Amino acid sequence: MNADPIPTYSVSELNGAIGSLLERGFAPRFLLDASVSRPQVKKGHLWMTLTDGDASISAVVWASRLKQLSFEPKDGDGVTVVGKLNFWAARASLTVQALDIRPSLTTVLRLFEQTKARLLEEGVIDPSRRRALPRSPGTLAILTSAPSSALADILRTSQERWPATRLLVVPIPVQGAVADRIRTVLDHLAAEVERLGVDALVLARGGGSREDLAVFDDEDLCRDLATFPVPVVTGIGHDDDLTVADLVADHRAATPTAAMVALLPDRHDQLRDLQQRRQRLLDHQRWWISREQQRMRERAEQLELHHPALALQRIRSSLHQKRVLLDALSPERWLKRGLVMVQDASGQSVDSSRDLQQGDRLTLQFADGAVEALVDTTTDQSKP
Repeated sequence: MNADPIPTYSVSELNGAIGSLLERGFAPRFLLDASVSRPQVKKGHLWMTLTDGDASISAVVWASRLKQLSFEPKDGDGVTVVGKLNFWAARASLTVQALDIRPSLTTVLRLFEQTKARLLEEGVIDPSRRRALPRSPGTLAILTSAPSSALADILRTSQERWPATRLLVVPIPVQGAVADRIRTVLDHLAAEVERLGVDALVLARGGGSREDLAVFDDEDLCRDLATFPVPVVTGIGHDDDLTVADLVADHRAATPTAAMVALLPDRHDQLRDLQQRRQRLLDHQRWWISREQQRMRERAEQLELHHPALALQRIRSSLHQKRVLLDALSPERWLKRGLVMVQDASGQSVDSSRDLQQGDRLTLQFADGAVEALVDTTTDQSKP
């Protein structure tokens, strides 16, 4: 039996064959989940070991690529690496060339917890420090990327709810190692808040992975937000995304749209409220006018009762009644009926014969004249 001959290689040939095999049999780019071990920069290049606990492989980020990374890992950080294989045939050395490095969720959450713990201890995160939001803001500063879906949602919601509010849109980067750039924008805006008439600040970013939101866990950035001169509203990510920036803000909204809903009144609700107030004013006006009309009618009736003609008529009626009474009580009336009024010499009325004596002079007043008389005798009719 003939056996196939065993191939013979030189070292260079063997290493070259291995390299060719790797190039043909492996994807040109891949994602690698790993933890970083012993990262160090040498001659501008970042060297490190990537491990999953059971195996490890060397990795490098060339200096030209390192400048473009938004995240530079530290020892123990979990990462997702976009890489490709580098095989140096001269040394039969296999290395992962990292084209991009992103923090893993575990790394992001660890940073979140560390920053949160420090700011809680210092009192920067404290619900009692939260300021009330303006009821009808005149100007809002909007910090978000532009153009973006988050900005489109903000503009649409503002137009639907309360178009009278002016929006001052300040574009910022919202992903990667951009905390210092955002802080610079915040610093400049804080100095101009009063001049621009800004009533509140909205910090917004659309949806994405939790790793994409890591910039909003930056400690210094969160301190700046906590001390911003006007209330801060965050609308970052989705409902279940929570960043340290949300914890230091005066109000945390689940989305950019929700942030605008929290700040702006609903013009339809306001219109209904104004209509209700208008109706109440009209009802009060009608009631007031009706009451005043009733008062005017009562006063007119009072004036009518005190009209000079009516008053004169009442006086005349009263005088007439008095005249009738006087006529009824007048002595002349009784004299005409045949009665006589007796007066003594001094002119005093004589009411009783017992007041007279023989020889007294009397005046007898009749209806048509008077007669002088002399008392001759008196008779006391009260004696039996």
